[in-house]
Amino acid sequence: MFWKTAIAIVLTVLAAFLTHSALVTIATFFLAMVVVLIFEGIRVVPQQQAWVIERLGKFHAVLPPGLNVIVPFVDRVAYRHSLKEVPLDIPEQVCITKDNTQLAVDGIIYYQVSDPKLASYGSSDYVLAISQLAQTALRSEVGKMELDKTFESRDEINHRVVSVLDEAGRTWGIKVLRYEIKSLTPPEAILRSMQAQITAEREKRALIAKSEGQRQQEINIADGAKQAKVLQSEGDKVSQINKAQGEAQALTLVAEANAAAVRVVAAALESNGGLNAANLKVAQLYIEAFSSLAKTGNTLIIPQNVSDVAGVVASAMTVMDRAKLAPK
Repeated sequence: MFWKTAIAIVLTVLAAFLTHSALVTIATFFLAMVVVLIFEGIRVVPQQQAWVIERLGKFHAVLPPGLNVIVPFVDRVAYRHSLKEVPLDIPEQVCITKDNTQLAVDGIIYYQVSDPKLASYGSSDYVLAISQLAQTALRSEVGKMELDKTFESRDEINHRVVSVLDEAGRTWGIKVLRYEIKSLTPPEAILRSMQAQITAEREKRALIAKSEGQRQQEINIADGAKQAKVLQSEGDKVSQINKAQGEAQALTLVAEANAAAVRVVAAALESNGGLNAANLKVAQLYIEAFSSLAKTGNTLIIPQNVSDVAGVVASAMTVMDRAKLAPK
C-alpha cells in the first residue's frame, strides 16, 4: 500500500513539473489514487488458502478463495494460511523407557489448519507449538513402556500422540491428522545384545528343526524296517504254507501212486502165471542185491547155505499169498 501511494505521488510531482498546470497535477493525483484504491481494494485468494483481514487492527473477516473486495487503507491482509495437509518433521530426541533404556526416536506429523482465525491469534507460532508438544507427548508415552514393548507398540504410540496433539491443537485452530514414528534406535550395546538374542533364537529354531527332521527320519526308518519285517514274515508264512501244501500234495500223490501200484501188483498176482512171475522177480532182486554189494565193497556177505535163496523166495511168496488171501 505504501509503495503504491508513493508511486502516485511521484507521478503527480512529475506531471506538475512537466505541465506546470495545477489542473493537470490534481487530475493526475486523483487518477493515480483511483488506480491505487482499485488495486488495494481487490483481493484474489487462491484455492485452499484463507486470508485473515484486520480492520483498523482488529479481526474483521476471513476471505474465502476467489475474488474479494476490501476497504483500502482500512482493511489489510494480516495472515495468509494454507488449508492443505502439511507434513512436519520432528527432530530426533532421546527418550527413556520404563526399564531405564535410552531410545532415540524421531517422527513426522501431518497437520492441517482448520480454523484460520484461531491459527492467527491462538498461538504466536503454532508450528513450533505442535512440534514441541509432539516431542513431550512422545517422551511421555515411551516412558510408560519397556524397550521390547516400544518396538511392538508403534501404532499405539502414534495413536496416543495424535490424541494429545489433536486435543491441544483445537485452541490453535490446528487439526493433527496423524503422527508416524520414523525410527526407533537403541544404543549400540543394546543393538548388539538384541542381535545376539536374535541369532541365538534363530540357532535354537534351526536346532529344533534339525532334531525334528532327524526324529522324523528315524521314525520313517523304523517304520520302514517294521513294514519290511512284516512283509518278510508274511512272505515266509505264505512260503511255508505253500511248502506244506506242496509236501502234503506230494505225499498224497506218492500214497496214491503206491496204492495204485499195490492194486496193480494184486491184480497181477490174481492173473494166470502171476505168482510165478512174482517168484522170478523176487529171486532177481535178491541176486541184484548181492551183485551190488560185490561192486561197491571188498567184503561179500553170502548165506551159509545157498539153499537159503530159495527159502527167501519162498518166504516172500508166503507174504504175497497172505496178502492175497486177506479180506479186501
